[in-house]
Amino acid sequence: MSNPNRGKNIRSRRDPKGLHPRNLHQRGYDFPALTQSYPPLAPYVKTNAYGNLSIDFSDPLAVKAINAALLKRYYNIIGWDIPEGALCPPIPGRVDYIHYIAELLGIDEPAKGATESQPRVALLDIGTGANGIYPILACAIYGWQCVGSDISSRSLDNVASIIARNPVLESRFTLRAQDNTNHIFEGIIQPGEFFDVSVCNPPFHASQEEALKGSQRKLNNLARNRGEQAPPKTPTLNFGGMEAELWCKGGERMFLKKLIKESQIFSAQCRWFTCLVSKIDNIKPATKLIRKLGAVDVRKIEMKQGNKITRILAWTFT
Repeated sequence: MSNPNRGKNIRSRRDPKGLHPRNLHQRGYDFPALTQSYPPLAPYVKTNAYGNLSIDFSDPLAVKAINAALLKRYYNIIGWDIPEGALCPPIPGRVDYIHYIAELLGIDEPAKGATESQPRVALLDIGTGANGIYPILACAIYGWQCVGSDISSRSLDNVASIIARNPVLESRFTLRAQDNTNHIFEGIIQPGEFFDVSVCNPPFHASQEEALKGSQRKLNNLARNRGEQAPPKTPTLNFGGMEAELWCKGGERMFLKKLIKESQIFSAQCRWFTCLVSKIDNIKPATKLIRKLGAVDVRKIEMKQGNKITRILAWTFT
């Protein structure tokens, strides 16, 4: 299908400082509606220093509760849960990734109903984690067919339990175990299989120590936003995250290099490869490698959530 954005970087057309125009969470959280839809959220909702209802975003249980509430109210997903210590993703940001991927594929609007998919799209999520969030949202919003892969059997078992609770996911979301930690696509993409797009939220850090420092920075920022002093140093990860989810040898840069090299091998079986990139310094070397390997189109998709900027790197060999 044709794409008017070919060869261009993609940004939100309406508000360059906000979420994607299709994102349902542009106006923040409606806590009364969320607690009505999902009562377990209610104990975590308090009035903050500015007189507004909010939760303590440094509390992993509160973050998990608001995620479950958002998924239930806006996407009709019930029983979403993650094990203790697993990565707890912010739903609005993950929704943005899916909308920008839809835009990349030339899809103008979400599916009109849970049983409709227009057009039919196959998505592969590399490292779906214990939360399975990208395929869950892609199924719920656009009705896509999704495969989620992971090296952790514990993570896959948890996502399988979420799928079993939701009929809309059972027919659209399948799971595959990556048995070889040296591979990403090999062993997951099957002979004769084709995906329209792959997505990935890679491990950002090179070690647990680096991940803990990043978590401390988040806690400090949250405290400043609430007008409080920075909290004492903590050995915990406020948004969770197990080893395969948050850190790997060589960190994000090495993971990206491995992902890009293996994508070339499967270039005929996936139209677009994409990956979230947290560190801007990793964009230039990754783009250089992609072009060296023969990609015909490379894009940097910028996502803005308030003052926070994240990037999706997308490339295709076809």
